[in-house]
Amino acid sequence: MAVLEAEGLRKRFGGVEAVRGVSFAVEAGEMLALIGPNGAGKSTCFNMLNGQLRPDAGRVRLRGQDITGLAPRKVWRLGVGRTFQVTATFGSMTVLENVQMALLSHQGRLGRLWRPVSAMDRAPAEALLARLGIAAQAERPCGILAYGDLKRVELAIALANDPALLLMDEPTAGMAPQERVALMALTARIARERRIAVLFTEHDMDVVFAHADRILVLDRGAPIAEGAPAAVRADARVREVYLGSGATQGGH
Repeated sequence: MAVLEAEGLRKRFGGVEAVRGVSFAVEAGEMLALIGPNGAGKSTCFNMLNGQLRPDAGRVRLRGQDITGLAPRKVWRLGVGRTFQVTATFGSMTVLENVQMALLSHQGRLGRLWRPVSAMDRAPAEALLARLGIAAQAERPCGILAYGDLKRVELAIALANDPALLLMDEPTAGMAPQERVALMALTARIARERRIAVLFTEHDMDVVFAHADRILVLDRGAPIAEGAPAAVRADARVREVYLGSGATQGGH
């Protein structure tokens, strides 16, 4: 059984049909890239999967359970982690506190007010930061971190939920080329180790073709190609509407 199944998703905003009949599935441990030109419907798809938007038609299933239109907090509770185009952390709190908050939420122990937690509660957060290579930043406020480190903190927060599905909306946006490669290579290793299904959008084609197991291409809200990276790169329509006629692996 696929971890995520999207079936016939549609979403209209006024006279514009932003998503038109999108269907796909993601298996455990698989990295599926969702790509396409600006306005193709990628973020709208993400927001329907995550519960921020309710589809006008179609269904979303997580491990066989219908989650269509559930609120984001309920989707989180069912095992879906998410990172955003613009990083979402508590800037005045330390890196460790941000991850602890996510862990306590996952455990159902997060009260209405933040309060110090025990040394026992620190260990899982510290282990996660070490896995992501940012243990040295644990006591620093997120508001002063370099952008690459902040992206890793956001990934740690998403992984604190022990997700079955990880949604990553432009995970390397704003990062230097070497940081992009390192972050996605680490994500791929963790996804395969923990059997996490990963769906990500990305404009950097080097990242997409290096790390995606499969690629789904949207144009004007509708799927135009799906398959292995080599097949998608060679697809004439994809090259016409997105990659460009002279595109190589790194072409946009």
